[in-house]
Amino acid sequence: MMSWANESIIEDFVLLGFSDQPWLEFPLFVVFLTSYIVTIFGNFNIILVSRLDPKLHTPMYFFLTNLSVIDLCYITCTVPQMLVNLRSIRKVISYGGCVVQLFMFLALGATECVLLPVMSFDRFVAICRPLHYSVIMHQRLCLQLAAVAWIIGFGNSVWLSILTLQLPRCGHYVIDHFLCEVPAMLKLSCVDTTANEVELFFVSVIFHLVPLTLILISYAFIAQAILKIQSAEGRQKAFGTCGSHLIVVSLFYGTAISMYLLPPSPHSKDPRNMVSLFYGIIAPMLNPLIYTLRNKEVKEAFKRLIKRFYLTKN
Repeated sequence: MMSWANESIIEDFVLLGFSDQPWLEFPLFVVFLTSYIVTIFGNFNIILVSRLDPKLHTPMYFFLTNLSVIDLCYITCTVPQMLVNLRSIRKVISYGGCVVQLFMFLALGATECVLLPVMSFDRFVAICRPLHYSVIMHQRLCLQLAAVAWIIGFGNSVWLSILTLQLPRCGHYVIDHFLCEVPAMLKLSCVDTTANEVELFFVSVIFHLVPLTLILISYAFIAQAILKIQSAEGRQKAFGTCGSHLIVVSLFYGTAISMYLLPPSPHSKDPRNMVSLFYGIIAPMLNPLIYTLRNKEVKEAFKRLIKRFYLTKN
C-alpha cells in the first residue's frame, strides 16, 4: 500500500490532446479562446440581468442563474489549461491541477444533471398548475432544490474522485485526453479497473437516464396541458418558455450519454474525447445563446438594463 501511495505522488501529468496533429493546435486555440470569451460574457450577462431586473426575480430565472454559474465554472476548470497546453511544447498539468480538474468536472456535471430536471419541474408547475404556481414554487423550496442539486453533485464527485485517484498507476502519467477525466484516468491504472468502470456506469445511469426520464415525463404532461390552451398566443408563449430548456436538455444529455454510457471505442483514439470537448466547452457556450436568443423576457430585460445604464450616465 505504501508503494502504491508513493507511485500516486507525481509532479506532473502529460495531456496528449492533439499532440499527434500539431497543425490543429493553433485553429483549436482560436476556437477555444473564442468559446471561452463568449461563454464568460453570455453567462455573466444572464446572471447580471436576472439579479438586477425585478421582473426576472422568479424561480425560472433563479434556476437559470444556477445553470449559468455551473457553465462558468465548468469552462473555467478546463479551457485555461487547454489554452496553455495548445501553445506550449510541454503538454503538462500538475498533480494538484489534475485533481482539481477531475473533481470539478465531475461535480459540476452531476450538479447540472440534477438541476435540469428541477428546471423541468418548475416549467411543469408553471404550465400545468398555474393558479398554484406561487404557492408551490416558493422561495424556500427553490433554495432547497438548488442546494440539493449542488450537494448531490459535489458529494458524488468526492466519492468518484477518491475511487479514481487511489488506483495505483505504476509510474504511468501520460493521459490520452485533453483533460483529467475519470475514463482517461482509469486507463493509467496498472490493476484491473472493472469494478471502477461498473461503478462509473451505474452512477452514469442514475445521473443521466433517471433525470432524463423524469424530464420526458414532465414534458409529456406539459404537452397535454399546452394542447388544451385555447388561444394560439397562449400556446406559443408556453412552447417558448419550454423550447429553450428542451434544446439545452437535448445537447447536455445527448453528449453525456454518448460519453459515459456507450461502450469504448476499440481504436486508440476514443471519439468520446471529442464528445467531451462539446460537453465541456461548446454546450456551456451555447446555453446562454439559446436562452437569450429564444427568450423574449431576457431580451427585454437586456434592453431595460442598457436603457437604465444609459440614463444613469447622462
